[in-house]
Amino acid sequence: VQLQASGGGLVQAGGSLRLACTTSASLSRFKSMGWYRQAPGKEREFIGRIIANGMTDYAESVKGRVTISRTNAKKQWYLTMENLEPEDTATYYCSAAVGATLFWGQGTLVTVSS
Repeated sequence: VQLQASGGGLVQAGGSLRLACTTSASLSRFKSMGWYRQAPGKEREFIGRIIANGMTDYAESVKGRVTISRTNAKKQWYLTMENLEPEDTATYYCSAAVGATLFWGQGTLVTVSS
């Protein structure tokens, strides 16, 4: 399974971003599709996921600022994050679960300037 994350870049504090994850596989293959991030010098952190039935769950640290959605026909899912802060600067990774196996995209860098 190959995943390609896109949409990163430089964003001003208070702004928003929308990242996309694209795959060649049908989204129906995945038990869940999610997003993680890793800031410099820190461990990879769970942001949230969308489950096959459409339900979502988010980390408490970002709840209220993020939305994860998907477009089955485009084989994509998205991370929308609002009210960005410099602390949101990180490499963002998309993930997809097939059974007990988690597949990863290559990461896209988001830099939030103050």
